[in-house]
Amino acid sequence: MNKKIIVGVRDSKLSLAYAMKVVNLIKKNFLNQKYEIQIKTIKTSGDIQKNKKTIEIGGKNIFCKEIEDKLSNKDINIAVHSLKDMDSNERDDLTIGAYIKRNDPRDVLILNENKSTRDKNLVIGSSSKRRQFQIRKIHNNFHFKDIRGNIDTRINKVIKGDYDGIILASAGILTLNLKDSIKKFFSIDEIIPAAGQGIIAVQCRKKDEQILEILKKINDKETKICAIAERSVIKTIGGDCHTALGSHAIIKDKKLTIFTELFSLNGEESFKLKKTGNVKMPNKLGILTGSDLLKKITKF
Repeated sequence: MNKKIIVGVRDSKLSLAYAMKVVNLIKKNFLNQKYEIQIKTIKTSGDIQKNKKTIEIGGKNIFCKEIEDKLSNKDINIAVHSLKDMDSNERDDLTIGAYIKRNDPRDVLILNENKSTRDKNLVIGSSSKRRQFQIRKIHNNFHFKDIRGNIDTRINKVIKGDYDGIILASAGILTLNLKDSIKKFFSIDEIIPAAGQGIIAVQCRKKDEQILEILKKINDKETKICAIAERSVIKTIGGDCHTALGSHAIIKDKKLTIFTELFSLNGEESFKLKKTGNVKMPNKLGILTGSDLLKKITKF
């Protein structure tokens, strides 16, 4: 049995923190087996071409493609991703072997210390149409401007005054111990998160039975069920990173409920849907939800 595991991950503070979480979980669950685990950072298209919009350099999978290439080519054994960065259609030879227990899925606002949410014409950094359209319903004084870069870079742009504020996922902020920089948490009722937000996905080759057995031990079953339902919605409607769609699932009283909100291209119209189904059939619930959303799209 091969005792060396190479973990591939994006070259960023947050991605490295996620990779270390996965490594520590493996070590905790395999105390009697001393695996030699090495983390290998990989530059992705999204990291290299920071000044271009994601749609100009390949869309949603720009933070995963090169890592997946290394995994397919057996240069690494495991790939660690933020699930919301992954394409809903996985490669034929790869699979998500573990979904790490979900972190806080909410979106948050980080605001310049000299600004208030009540100020007029605030310039808020976000490249997500979903966030822009949802938040405008709450704060019509927010004016959005595209922003790229890692979390530190974006926060520094707020501190310098390039932006009055930014919208980010809570999970990354909390992982990097930057909670003090958060001005406001948006509730799930206010803003339905992106599919997979707050979830670390651990990917491997479908035929790598040794790694699959290892990842099975660190997989969180409830997180996996919710992730499958959320991503199934995107897959059903044919969505990508520019589809303004919120998709979030929860398990309560042994039932799976998925909350979605889909916006028209200009954000002027939206449709919210809540659907409950069998916790053992998350893919089916996602398909049914996505199908209902598709019927509404034709009316936009």
